[in-house]
Amino acid sequence: MLAPKNRLTKKNDFNAVFKQGQGFRQDFLYLKIKNNDFELSRFGFVVSKKFSKKAAERNKIKRRLREIIKKNLPGIKKPKDVIIIVNPGAENDFKKLEQTIDKLFKKASLI
Repeated sequence: MLAPKNRLTKKNDFNAVFKQGQGFRQDFLYLKIKNNDFELSRFGFVVSKKFSKKAAERNKIKRRLREIIKKNLPGIKKPKDVIIIVNPGAENDFKKLEQTIDKLFKKASLI
């Protein structure tokens, strides 16, 4: 589980990243990144009903993303605020999701 100190939770934080952040796309994921003034990186996740009408499936993909982020957290270079947006067509396979996140982080120069 990703520690609460590493999570974006406030609406103002999400809005700041959406407005000022830089975007990257890889397959079914979209990433918005913005530098922050804290000592650690914070992550937020957006999974809309377009991905799945079932809340259990949306929550499952968010849990998987949090676990992947937790593994990659020590390798992130600078403190950033990051929002990961899951688009329809996302794989429910953990390995495929992990590979896509790795590609996306390399593309965005996070790791």
